[in-house]
Amino acid sequence: MIQFRLRHRLVSVALAACLTAGAVSAQTASYDDLRALRYYVQQGDTAAMNAELRRLRVAYPDWTPPSDLNQLLVPQASASVDEGAIWRLIERRDYAGARREIDASRQAVAGWTPPADMLRVLETNEAQDAFDAAAASRDAGTAIAIARRSPQIMSCERINNAWVLADMYVLSGQNSAAVTTWRNTVQSCTAYSQMEPTLEKASAVASRTELAGMFDVARGANRAETERLNALERRLLGGAAAPAPRTAAAPAPTPRTAAAPAPTPRTAPAPQPVATPAPAPAVSPSRLPARGDSRIAEVRALKEREQYARCIAASNNPRSLDVLYERSWCLFSHQRPTEALVGFQATAPAGDAIGPNVGRDGYYGLSLAYLALNMTEQGAQVASSARLTDTQRAEVEAIILDQRGVKAYRKGDYRQSIAYFNALEQLQGGLRRDLSILRAYALLNSGQRVQAKDEFERLHAQLATAETRQGLNAALGN
Repeated sequence: MIQFRLRHRLVSVALAACLTAGAVSAQTASYDDLRALRYYVQQGDTAAMNAELRRLRVAYPDWTPPSDLNQLLVPQASASVDEGAIWRLIERRDYAGARREIDASRQAVAGWTPPADMLRVLETNEAQDAFDAAAASRDAGTAIAIARRSPQIMSCERINNAWVLADMYVLSGQNSAAVTTWRNTVQSCTAYSQMEPTLEKASAVASRTELAGMFDVARGANRAETERLNALERRLLGGAAAPAPRTAAAPAPTPRTAAAPAPTPRTAPAPQPVATPAPAPAVSPSRLPARGDSRIAEVRALKEREQYARCIAASNNPRSLDVLYERSWCLFSHQRPTEALVGFQATAPAGDAIGPNVGRDGYYGLSLAYLALNMTEQGAQVASSARLTDTQRAEVEAIILDQRGVKAYRKGDYRQSIAYFNALEQLQGGLRRDLSILRAYALLNSGQRVQAKDEFERLHAQLATAETRQGLNAALGN
């Protein structure tokens, strides 16, 4: 009901704005507005023509009919709008520039209006970028406000936003709103791949009673996954309390966990909160036919040209698995891995019924999507059972070793962390600098002081920074 009221309010405001805009701008008739008049002129129906002229003068007081109405029958000059230029501005995230271009095009070409999908993508991307910026700067109030006024970014296809919103509520001291957000999410986003991380995130904040209630909601929303949800509930609620964090012998900078790169497609308590709308359920792709969506050529071409925002807009509500597959690569490459993951889960099992090598590349994409969400073991499991190319397997294994090394360090399992980083170095023929620094701290914290000193000295000789200087002093006991 809350979700309906919010959407109803937004629709009412939007409708009022449209009516107001119409009252201001619709003073002169466009070429399309004169369609009926042209017909009557062609037919020589004088009575109907005069009646239509009277209607047009009332509706469009700034419009003046030509002295010779036969001039209306001359085809309109074919002025056109370069919509591609507007899309390119949107791709570059120059939203103000895109709006200026839209306004200029409206004035230059009578009767032109931007396509609905263009406005939808523009408004959604604007809201998404603003939300991301607010969350990155830890501006919880702004992020929450954006989420409330932009329900289009709160969907199951963008489930990441629901998770971030819950984090913002926690940051602002509104834990009850965070719990509500998680509960609404498991109720609306019913794929197990969406429920599992949501419940895991909730377990860090929600009380045992609240978390148990979320599991009841989840089981009711997806009875087919009852067994796995029960196992997850036992893991999150059945064990003893988590141990206190271990203190490292020496500090280390926060490492950057590898995210899957975008491949070339073949990525003080606050006031009581206003309840947040639940994410809108995504359309289930389980019954889509392998082929049949006539947009496939356009969607594939946009993907190949790396015009990912246009590709996503052009493939909205896929009607076949082949379009959903291409859309999934565009979503991944546009940094929307959760939506991509859902798409790959549906398309990879269909395999070559969709297209050549989809059985291989679909599982490759699924593994990358899991890894982009830092769901390392799920990504590794998919990769281990798929017949990837050597290049694909090397890329996936590198990300897995990277993430496992970082996670092992954070858990205080320094020797295992060193082993992962050593394996990654051997696989790639080198190790990223931030991971080399982390490995040096792992050596130090595992008692291998001499090796740690040698590593810090090597890194310091390559590029002297505060990080290497701090590590070297720690290794030397200074």
